[in-house]
Amino acid sequence: MFGRRQLRPAEPPLPQKRAEAEAPTLPAARDDEPERAKAPPRGVDRRLEQAYETIQGALYERIDATAAARMPRDELTAQLLELIGEIAAEHRLSLSSKEQRELSARLVDDMVGLGPLEPLLRDETVTDIMVNGPSSVFVERRGKLEPTGVTFRDHQQLMNVAQRIVTRVGRRIDETCPICDARLEDGSRVNVIIPPLAIDGCAISIRKFAKHKITLDRMMRQGNVSEPLGRLLKIAAACRLNIVISGGTGSGKTTLLNALSQLIDPAERIVTIEDAAELQLLQPHVVRLETRPPNLEGQGEVTMRDLVRNALRMRPDRIICGEVRGAEAMDMLQAMNTGHDGSMCTLHANSPREAITRLENMVTMASANLPTKAIRTQIVGAVNLVIQTARMRDGVRRITHVTEIVGMEGDVVTLQDLFTFEYHGEASDGTLIGEFRSSTVRPHFIKRAAYYGLDRALMAAMNGAAR
Repeated sequence: MFGRRQLRPAEPPLPQKRAEAEAPTLPAARDDEPERAKAPPRGVDRRLEQAYETIQGALYERIDATAAARMPRDELTAQLLELIGEIAAEHRLSLSSKEQRELSARLVDDMVGLGPLEPLLRDETVTDIMVNGPSSVFVERRGKLEPTGVTFRDHQQLMNVAQRIVTRVGRRIDETCPICDARLEDGSRVNVIIPPLAIDGCAISIRKFAKHKITLDRMMRQGNVSEPLGRLLKIAAACRLNIVISGGTGSGKTTLLNALSQLIDPAERIVTIEDAAELQLLQPHVVRLETRPPNLEGQGEVTMRDLVRNALRMRPDRIICGEVRGAEAMDMLQAMNTGHDGSMCTLHANSPREAITRLENMVTMASANLPTKAIRTQIVGAVNLVIQTARMRDGVRRITHVTEIVGMEGDVVTLQDLFTFEYHGEASDGTLIGEFRSSTVRPHFIKRAAYYGLDRALMAAMNGAAR
């Protein structure tokens, strides 16, 4: 039973996905036409828009939208297509079979998808989607931002989409809690902020889940790293170095973390800790933990620090923290210092030296009474390598520094660069020209590499020698 009308269910309804049955929005795409992600704004084809409004009203008088939301997408699309044909005939609407398929896809996007955002989510060239309001939607392609013609009908439709996103992962967004981090079913990361904090209407930022797994080998082919630098990173992961990945927003920190995590021995027990789960570990023994916001009464919050502390009781071989941004830095350093070698985390900073300073500041948030030298000593004892990433002005994400923490001289943390990216110029197509230059110094972790039988491979990578 589909609703008020008897249809042909091919299989029992799937479990309901917490999808609201609000009135449909106005998405603008079909599956076989991804270029519609840049469709003209609503109102260009008034005939088709008027037909959509007519069919939309008549359709929702005949079906139960809640029951429809439980059905598989393909089956729902096919059955709506039949109804659209009947309604078009009743209202004497002149619609081609292509236009009927398009309207069916748009209605399905509203019932079980994210409305106007669906074509952008299906477009594999889009890596980020930024909704600044009902009539302002931007995307990132190949590292560059560009506007789209995608629009929402009004503020309410945009709010309905935001509510659908957050309720699917058991979170909420309202005036008392106007900011929310969530994820889509495919793993894409979402941030939602609504009025009164967002002045021009609900703002949604989506970092899309990569359909193809990014590996260090692929990063070498794409020019994100050079071959010797890639081999150095593989050796660092194999030697179980504690690694901090630093960079700005959208610089590729999580992508690099995913690539490095693929080098972890499948026999190891890994615990991941994130605000919104997006790491894609392929190992068989992984425990994924995710923070939880407070409820309506302000109770029940579980923070990153709570999860890091709990992870220490779970007998992990490695702890991977999606992003360190507060007092949990103290617990993360303690984990790295107490036998959890090979742990990794990311943080926001503009250089390896600034990454050390940020770690200091975050540890101070947890324990303001600790002397600065004690904090720096703990950082030196815990972290082996800082990898700096950046999205450069040609849109390409590159590793700009691989820096080793050597020790301390007085109260100053001593660093040495193993690899840096040196800019030389710009090609005719706008691509930056440069090279990943090795410092050719003897890495401080050479003894550790020798323990794993990788000291010769390490020096060969530092000297840029062929395999």
